[in-house]
Amino acid sequence: MSDVKTIDDVVLYEVLGPVAIVTMNRPEYNNAQNSQMTYALDKAFQLATNDDEVKVIVLAGNGKHFSAGHDIGTPGRDVDKSFDRTNLFYDHANKPGGEFLYAREHEVYLGMCRRWRDLPKPTIAMVQGACVAGGLMLAWVCDLIIADDKAFFSDPVVRMGIPGVEYFAHVHELNPRIAKEFLFTGDRMSAERAYQMGMVNRVVPTENLREATFVLAERIAQMPRLGLQLTKQVINNAEDLMGKRSTMDMAFGLHHFAHAHNETVSGDRLGGFDAKAMANANKSAAKDK
Repeated sequence: MSDVKTIDDVVLYEVLGPVAIVTMNRPEYNNAQNSQMTYALDKAFQLATNDDEVKVIVLAGNGKHFSAGHDIGTPGRDVDKSFDRTNLFYDHANKPGGEFLYAREHEVYLGMCRRWRDLPKPTIAMVQGACVAGGLMLAWVCDLIIADDKAFFSDPVVRMGIPGVEYFAHVHELNPRIAKEFLFTGDRMSAERAYQMGMVNRVVPTENLREATFVLAERIAQMPRLGLQLTKQVINNAEDLMGKRSTMDMAFGLHHFAHAHNETVSGDRLGGFDAKAMANANKSAAKDK
């Protein structure tokens, strides 16, 4: 039986044989990601990378939902706080205007997600319930996604006038026409449809989610470490040759143009939406569909 470590109060870390489990632990806020959680996730992934006994990493979310996205309104929102940075980008907290959010999101969203995508061990996202906006980014950086049959995926930030989340992988996770529908409507995509689109590897009943994920992880763990790393590297490189990284760079710039436009027009970078308003709008849209 392994010991469960708590990292900065918001992430749990444990190792079971060759599998490390990294669990987001803000269930009272549906695992909304503040910077505290983002940096704690990075520490956990670093622990798993450094442990030669770990062959596969599972990313999970404690509670009803995998992740409701970025923290835009909980009591733990820490957008103004400085942290010890992991990427080569300067601090955001004392910067004016659009530079403030550009520097922050370059570090904690785009930079961190790219860092995790290139982690040299296979990763599996174990998704239950909601995987929304920033939650998509966490699932998408993983090599495989296993979802329960009640899971759903959405990126509703076009409602804020913003062209999708910062780690813009939509046209690689979905074909372009489906990606347009996904973003234009903000509708929830069921796990089954996500599977049909090739975004999800397997859909299983809720009660079987953990077992199915660990059976797959342990099967992968039987492969040689270097073989897994090189295979992951070549596929990631192939995606980048198809334009994934360049598309992200372009989308990130447009994303921040949208933030600046919102602030000029409405006085708010998110176009007047806070967490409660966004959640209500999303629920209403799902109900009316």
